[in-house]
Amino acid sequence: MRLIHTSDWHLGRIFFKTHLVEDQAYVLEQFIGIVEQERPDVVVIAGDVYDRSAPCVEAVELLDDVLSRIVLRLGLPVVIIAGNHDSPERIGFCSGLMEAGGLHIAGMPDAARPIEFRDAYGPVWVVPLPYAEPAVVRDRLSASGAAGAAAAASATDHDAALAAQVSAVAWACPEAFADGERRIAVAHALVYGGDTCESERLLTLGGSGAVDSARFDGFCYTALGHLHRPQPITGTACRYSGSLLKYSFSEADQPKSVSLVEIDGQGTARVATIPLTPRRDVRCLSGSLAELIARAQHDPGRDDYLSVQLSDADAVWDGLGRLREHYPNVMQLELPRFEPGDSGDRRLAGAGRGWSQISLEEQFREFYQQTTGEIPDDEHMTAFREAVAGVDVV
Repeated sequence: MRLIHTSDWHLGRIFFKTHLVEDQAYVLEQFIGIVEQERPDVVVIAGDVYDRSAPCVEAVELLDDVLSRIVLRLGLPVVIIAGNHDSPERIGFCSGLMEAGGLHIAGMPDAARPIEFRDAYGPVWVVPLPYAEPAVVRDRLSASGAAGAAAAASATDHDAALAAQVSAVAWACPEAFADGERRIAVAHALVYGGDTCESERLLTLGGSGAVDSARFDGFCYTALGHLHRPQPITGTACRYSGSLLKYSFSEADQPKSVSLVEIDGQGTARVATIPLTPRRDVRCLSGSLAELIARAQHDPGRDDYLSVQLSDADAVWDGLGRLREHYPNVMQLELPRFEPGDSGDRRLAGAGRGWSQISLEEQFREFYQQTTGEIPDDEHMTAFREAVAGVDVV
């Protein structure tokens, strides 16, 4: 049994006011090429297909095009689950109708059923476990009459909710959970042991959104979504495929890929990663303004999405505008030398006085010292007095 595991496409994502649909379409062309070349038994998308519950038209059209080409043109089945960014009702629309054509979508937890595939060794069951808040699991499974209803009724966190989902699916399809059967879970969850980054939406506060990897002990492979870094959960058969693209600067050091998984007759999973090349990379640069401008003409990635940290000791005039003349997609500019320190309510140290109680010159001295770490010399103070003399101070 061979499957391609991907997740966290976040179609329709906006990155620093830049719509990424064209970037997503570019990398999805590569994805379709990988699927066509590898011809897996099934393609699995482990949630967060869209970036928001009500996606833009362009995102919906892009997903329609990709799925049509895989399911209709290549004739390969696809399994999709809802993630925490998706609307389960919207993504699950017409799922029963589309299932006959090879597109299996699990939106709500009570609608999920194991899907049987076969290889030379017999059946392999793909078990979709869509993301759902504990309250939704309690409501939907308690009303379903499933064996997981009792567990669902007391599920107050994501770990207990997922356990109830697994129980409900096992009750609905006991043949998939018989001893010796090979099972693959598809889940969108924060599993203990995974490395997070800033672009992932918190499931809950205080850690109650995390799930124990032991919930997947009965599966020979668990295709996970939610975390954007491609990574295995150490000591388990659980793996995050990672996101389609880099969606924050905290992901700058994370090459993106899809996972090609092969399950043998004994249920052992072997994983290979196939890299994805973005239309524009997401990178972090640092240096003085002059250094960065000089490097631009030799930088083949100057059109990448960039976060720049300037090291200039002196104030920089229109740094962002000047950088964008050479790097058009600078998204973020940091000047750490000029960022205020921990000044509380900005009272002078030991003076106990606020800004309104001190002179402009004292305010300037304090500001200069906080932002540069140095005391202004006579030249700076003279320049300040001349500047103040030229304006009306209210």
